[in-house]
Amino acid sequence: MGNKDLLIAANTIWVVIAAILVMFMQAGFAFLEAGLTRMKNAAHIAGKNVLIFAVCSIVYWAVGFGIAFGDGNAIVGTSGFFPSSNELLAIGKAPYSFFAGIPTASGYLFEVVFAGVSLAIVWGAMAERAKLWVYPAFGVVFTLIYSVTSHWIWHASGWLFGKGMQDFAGSTVVHYQGALAALAGALLLGPRIGKFGRDGRANPIPGHNMPYAVLGTIILWFGWFGFNPGSTLGVVTGDRIGYFGYVALTTNIAAAAGAVGGLASAWWILRKPDISMMLNGVLAALVAITAASGFVAPWAAIVIGLVSGWIAVAGVLFVERIGIDDPIGAVAVHGMSGVWGTLATGLFAVPALASNLATGTGGLVYTGSFHQLGVQALGLVAVGGFTFSASFGSLWVMKRLWGIRVEPETETAGLDVSEHGMWGYPEFYIPVPGGYGTESHGHLGLSHGQAHPAPAPAVPSAAPEPAPG
Repeated sequence: MGNKDLLIAANTIWVVIAAILVMFMQAGFAFLEAGLTRMKNAAHIAGKNVLIFAVCSIVYWAVGFGIAFGDGNAIVGTSGFFPSSNELLAIGKAPYSFFAGIPTASGYLFEVVFAGVSLAIVWGAMAERAKLWVYPAFGVVFTLIYSVTSHWIWHASGWLFGKGMQDFAGSTVVHYQGALAALAGALLLGPRIGKFGRDGRANPIPGHNMPYAVLGTIILWFGWFGFNPGSTLGVVTGDRIGYFGYVALTTNIAAAAGAVGGLASAWWILRKPDISMMLNGVLAALVAITAASGFVAPWAAIVIGLVSGWIAVAGVLFVERIGIDDPIGAVAVHGMSGVWGTLATGLFAVPALASNLATGTGGLVYTGSFHQLGVQALGLVAVGGFTFSASFGSLWVMKRLWGIRVEPETETAGLDVSEHGMWGYPEFYIPVPGGYGTESHGHLGLSHGQAHPAPAPAVPSAAPEPAPG
């Protein structure tokens, strides 16, 4: 085995490990979304992450991977559909000549988990009111939409790649795009029952489990160490060995700054140190640094994170103020912060790092030129126009033909029991002899004693007298 083979082996190990970390982010989304929504929908919200990733995995293998990374033209890949075992085991050969340093199968695994993350973002703004069938149906459509724009930006023949757009790991491709589809869904679904009063003012609908939301955020932060560093696709990047370690550093300090920025902004704007806004600050910073992580200096990563924390708070409030019900804050956290991260890369990209990555040029701060910033803005407009129109159009057709929102009585009862015939927290709904240490069955409001009286405590038998000795 020569040095080239050893390098390919090392690259493959790293990319597969990174893919596993990114796949684990689905658990983070499940905890985050379940925690920030009501308990009557918890099982539905968490379980749909399994469903959508399953659908995405199959569709991406069959068609999406070829559209995104198959050899083709500047708009789409036109080959590599339903890839065979020989094609997946090949390295740097048609129809997947893009993957020159790892087997194509490893490339598929890494890219499909990215598509799964983007699809997971979509449902945050549609939570608690979308019909179950919409998840797999729109999941197929969105996987194809995602594949087209990822070809534009990440494939060497893509037209935005050719212009030098810098999106290291997907602030635009993954997050901004997912948020645009989420916005389209939220607009077509309308707000949850009771979210806005007759006067148009928003009523708070708090999530049921903040510790779950915290755990979900920590899992996502952890998974981002595969998301951004893994996008090097190898252990050597340009002329830098172990460049993924540097990317991990910028990712981490941006997230840390986002936590501080989110909490401070909430304290200032809301007059309280809101925990959910701190979590949004972390996630918004991670979203923003996703484009920039391979291009910027550490000080710029901190600036990006701090600004993202403020965007998360102000953005969530703005979206609510204009009458859009976004239970998870997907539009602000992934959309607005995705825009900021993409543009911030055009501001702060270090020329030497851009040269090492062979993508674009230095940012405005270093070069005094608006060129890179202009390219970034062009990419946002192009992706935004295509993704929003395609998402809105397909969801609109589904709405007109079959309806995408559950009936009012279904929404009121909760999607757990209405859609699945089960509860995420059965002890709060089903009377259990003896109870669970709670005063009532959650939304039913019936005490355990009212439904099933607790059995009388057992009388312990008398201990046998010791034998005389």
